Amino acid sequence: MRALTEPTTPIEKLDRCNTLSHRPRVLLGKMGLDGHDRGVKLIARLMRDSGIHVIYSGLWQTPRSLAISARDEDADCIASSMMSNSHLVLVPRLIEECAKVGRPDMVVNVGGIIPQEDVPKLVSAGVAQVFHTGTGLEQIVGSVHAAVKPYVPLPPNAHPAAALARNISIAHAGMSTAANKRRPKQVVGITGSPGAGKSTLVAAMASESVRRGERIAVVAFDPMSPITSGALLGDRLRVDFNAVDEGIFYRSLAIVGEDYRTLNEIIHLIGGAGYDKLIVETVGAGQNDVAIRNFVDRTAVVVVPGMGDSVQMDKAGILEIADVFVVNKADHAGEAKLVRELLDIASGRKIFETIATQGKGVIELLDGLFA
Repeated sequence: MRALTEPTTPIEKLDRCNTLSHRPRVLLGKMGLDGHDRGVKLIARLMRDSGIHVIYSGLWQTPRSLAISARDEDADCIASSMMSNSHLVLVPRLIEECAKVGRPDMVVNVGGIIPQEDVPKLVSAGVAQVFHTGTGLEQIVGSVHAAVKPYVPLPPNAHPAAALARNISIAHAGMSTAANKRRPKQVVGITGSPGAGKSTLVAAMASESVRRGERIAVVAFDPMSPITSGALLGDRLRVDFNAVDEGIFYRSLAIVGEDYRTLNEIIHLIGGAGYDKLIVETVGAGQNDVAIRNFVDRTAVVVVPGMGDSVQMDKAGILEIADVFVVNKADHAGEAKLVRELLDIASGRKIFETIATQGKGVIELLDGLFA
């Protein structure tokens, strides 16, 4: 019997996708009322460790929220995990929603507890492949391989968000596109150490923008594995797309280190698509990760209580690039001490205090960044 302390499925970390035309992008999500995600997280890790870029959208997704996410992420396929015996209702709706939001060609694979007699019904509805419990890694990776096609621009009559998503993919792959380009009126960078709550903070600001009826775009960077070139892109976990729907354009990208060589092109593509406000969230940054300041108009550095003493603060070069400081998790012990120490180095720069998980301070921060 396997001990509880043993890894669930140890596999060799190996790039199994390096022969494809581009790094595969798979949107992984769960529809319906199924509240268990240990299995789907395991699949996400298996994919990442095979060189796939996995966009994990989390639990409680609707067919529409998954379709919007897959379109904006320009996913090669949706991998939907079904455990709630609702596959014959939700999966056909997912395929219909993909068509409604501008990606009728989206590949949809389904896995989970699926009775054999239901497989023909799902296939006839448009599902590419159906996987049952116990499916091996080779089959999973093989299904991703089958979904990947070389990037080409979408037709002129394509949905604007779908066209933008594809153009970003083309640009990030280092290829040129003839799409309209202009810089948005306001481009804000959000940076800070891992675990500071950047993604939650960006999600809260984006949701507030939607509530106000504003158009805003988000580009969120996550780290790419230096071993497999895979990535786990989990930033959109913090955004409730069931609520914001198509109110924001949200795109995840993976890079190694601070490789922002394609960011300027992506920024201009987003502006050319009609967005005047853009938030760029960086990979979790260390003391010396300061490249983002070269691409944005204003930089917000997010810090949290417990980051170290005043000497450590003076050593953190990332604090020098801040146009504004954000003390997130301001309900944690040490918040007052951190604010006092920031005041010593702020030189008049504004300090915002937020509790992103509760939405506190988010309105003031949003107004301050996009004044």
